Amino acid sequence: MSSKKSIINCHTHIFTGNHVPPYLAKTFVPIVYKILHLGLIIDIFKWWYKGPNTFFYSNRYKKFQQVIYKGKMLIKRNILLNIIYWILGIWLTLQLLFIIFDFAYNSETYPFYLLKIRNLLVKYRLDQFNGNWLVKTTFAIILILFFPSLRNLLVWLLKKLFKVLNSLPGKQTKELLQRYLNIGRFAFHIGQDSIFQRLRYQYPNGTEFIVLQMDMEFMEAGKVREDYHVQLQGIAKLKADPKFTAIIHPFIFIDPRRMDKEPDFFRCNNVYGKIVLEDCTIKTYIEQKGFAGFKIYPALGYYPFDERLLPLWKYAAEHNIPIMTHCIRGTIFYRGKKKKEWDYHPIFEQSATNGTYVPLLLPETKNMDFSVNFTHPLNYLCLLDDDLLAKVLARSTNEKLHEIFGFNGKEITNSLKNLKICFGHFGGDDEWKRYFELDRENYSTQVIKNPKIGITFLKSLYNQPRPGKIEQLWKYCDWYSIICSMMLQYENIYSDISYISHDNAIHALLKRTLQQENTKLRQRVLFGTDFYVVRNHKSEKQILADTIGGLSEEEFDLIARTNPRTFLEL
Repeated sequence: MSSKKSIINCHTHIFTGNHVPPYLAKTFVPIVYKILHLGLIIDIFKWWYKGPNTFFYSNRYKKFQQVIYKGKMLIKRNILLNIIYWILGIWLTLQLLFIIFDFAYNSETYPFYLLKIRNLLVKYRLDQFNGNWLVKTTFAIILILFFPSLRNLLVWLLKKLFKVLNSLPGKQTKELLQRYLNIGRFAFHIGQDSIFQRLRYQYPNGTEFIVLQMDMEFMEAGKVREDYHVQLQGIAKLKADPKFTAIIHPFIFIDPRRMDKEPDFFRCNNVYGKIVLEDCTIKTYIEQKGFAGFKIYPALGYYPFDERLLPLWKYAAEHNIPIMTHCIRGTIFYRGKKKKEWDYHPIFEQSATNGTYVPLLLPETKNMDFSVNFTHPLNYLCLLDDDLLAKVLARSTNEKLHEIFGFNGKEITNSLKNLKICFGHFGGDDEWKRYFELDRENYSTQVIKNPKIGITFLKSLYNQPRPGKIEQLWKYCDWYSIICSMMLQYENIYSDISYISHDNAIHALLKRTLQQENTKLRQRVLFGTDFYVVRNHKSEKQILADTIGGLSEEEFDLIARTNPRTFLEL
C-alpha cells in the first residue's frame, strides 16, 4: 500500500449559475447582450435536461433507435436501395445549395456552373423548392438539423461567401460562449455539494481540494440570483460534513466593495501592533468554520493593494494565511465603464522629459484590456516592497491605517514582504508562450542568467536605483518571468498551473521550472486545474492523467503532494 500523501488540487470552483450575474456578454455584444441572459440559459439547460433530454433514456427512444437502425442497415445491405440513397443525398445537397445561393446571389451573379445544373433540374421538374421561401426555409432547417454532413457544408459555404465570418466570433467571444455552456451544464446540479461530488469522483480517494468562491456582485454585469452569503454558507456546510472536513479547504472571497457595503464583513483592531478581528463575517469563517485562506479577483475592478484590503493583508501575514489571486487574461472581468482614476497607475511611473517621471498612463479603453491592469503581477510589489507600500500608504488619509503599518510619512516599520500569495494560473499559457518568443529581450532571460533572483524590479544588477524600470517591465516583460522572479525573491510567493494545465504544451517549460538549480521555484509550484471553468477543454480526469504523464513521478508528487502542504501548512 502506498505511503504517499494524498494529492491536493489547489484551484477548484463549485459555485453554481445562481452565483453568476446574468449579463456576462456585456461589452462583448453591446445592445443585444440582454438577450444572452445567463439566467435564461441556465433555465433552458434545466428545462432540457429535466424535460426533452429524458426522452433519450426512455424505452420509446430505444424502440425508435431500433427502427432507425433497421432502416439504415436495410439500405446498406441492399445495392439498389444504396444507389437510391446516394442519388437522393446528392439531390438534397443540390437543393440546399440552391436555397443558400438564392439568399447570396441575384440572377445576374449566379455562378454559371450551378445555373446550368439548376436549369437541367428545372427541365426535368426536379427543382422542387423554387419560389416558396417558407418551404425552402423549413427544408433547409431540417437538413441542417438532421444531416451533419450538409450542416458542415453550410458552414464551409457561409465562410466562403461571407469572409467576415472567418474572423467571427473572436477568441474572447468564443471563450465567453464556452463559459456560458460550462455554467449551463453544471447549473443542472442545483447545489455546490452536487458539483463537488462531480469533482472528487474524478480523483483517487482521499484527494484534497482548495475550493475557491466567486463574488461577482460588483462587476457591473447585473444582479446575481443568490446572495454571496448563501454561497458561503453552502461551502461551510460541506466543510462541516465529517466526510469532507479533511479534504476540502475553502478560501473566502474578498472584495473591498463588499467591505464598504457590509461593515460587518470585516472589522478589526490594532492591538499592540497586531491585527485582531472583531466579530465579523471573515472572523466567523476563518477562525470558527475552518476556512483556509482568502481569494481575490482584481480583474473585477480593484487593485490588490487597495487600502481597504491592507489591514486584512497584515492579519494574513501575521497568521501566515494564504491568498489566492487570479493572474491570467480571461473572460470574467469588470463590465462597467472605465473610471477616470483608472487612467493612470496609482503608484507606478513612466519617464517624461528632462529626467522627470509622471504617473504611468494606462491607455486601454476596452474592458477586457483595462481590466488586465488590475491583474498585472507587478501590482503585488506594492504590497511586498516596503518603499512601494509606503507610497500606497502616503496616498491614504486614514491615520489608523498609518498606525497599523507604522508609517511616518516616508517609511514603514511593519512590512508585508512575508505575505503568502499564490498567483493562480501562473500568468496564463499565452504568457508562457511569450516567454519563449522573447528570446531577444533582456528581461525574459534573467531567470536563466540569474537563477537565484531573476529580474531585479526596482534596481539594476549593481543595486543602483532604476526609477524607469517598472514602466519597461509593465509594458514589455512576460508575466512568467515576472512571477518566477517574485517567487525567487520573496519567501512566500507561489504559483499554480490551474487552467493552463489543460494544455500539454506547458509541460516542457514546467519541467524546466522544476529543475534542480531552481530550488526555490521547485518548492513554489502547485498543481491545480480550475475545475469546472476548464471543462470546455478537458475533463478533470484527463487533465490529471495528462499532468502525471507529462511529468516524472518525483515532479508530480512535488507539485501535487508536497508543495501544497507547505502552502496550506498542513
